[in-house]
Amino acid sequence: GFIVLKRLSDAIRDKDRIYALIHGSGLSNDIGGNLLAPDTEGQIRAMTLAYQNSGWTPFDVDHIECHGTGTPVGDGIELKSMQAIWGQEGWTRGQCAIGSVKSMIGHLLTGAGIAGAIKTLLALHRQTLPPSLNFRRPGKGSPLENGPFRIESTATEWKRRKNHPRRAALSAF
Repeated sequence: GFIVLKRLSDAIRDKDRIYALIHGSGLSNDIGGNLLAPDTEGQIRAMTLAYQNSGWTPFDVDHIECHGTGTPVGDGIELKSMQAIWGQEGWTRGQCAIGSVKSMIGHLLTGAGIAGAIKTLLALHRQTLPPSLNFRRPGKGSPLENGPFRIESTATEWKRRKNHPRRAALSAF
């Protein structure tokens, strides 16, 4: 298999199978971070740009495919950055499923973003929220404890919210 990015009008004209539409993207550098210790400011900037470019709010998203490397520092910064974008109110506890393909296949370095994209496309196509492996419970003080995010431990039907299409976000820091 392969992934082809096309203008929607061309894909319709060519009668291609369309798995998803990209509505926005955001790019930023971690000014104070590095490969092993990312920077919250850069992540927030990238996420904010992606939501602005899409015309969505974080609350429009049902699933986020995180960069999620499994390192306490990196994952903690990513979760805190996401929590900052979502704010302190306007959401319900655990309303947004999050995960990372890296729990299943490891880190593919420069190929990690495309692996997360493939997982997200298949989740949308199959209308299934995919699980993350080896997750039991959040650590003490984790943003997962009482925040808007939850981690699926088993594949779960991705139900549409009333009058709302399924929407996902992808982080590939």
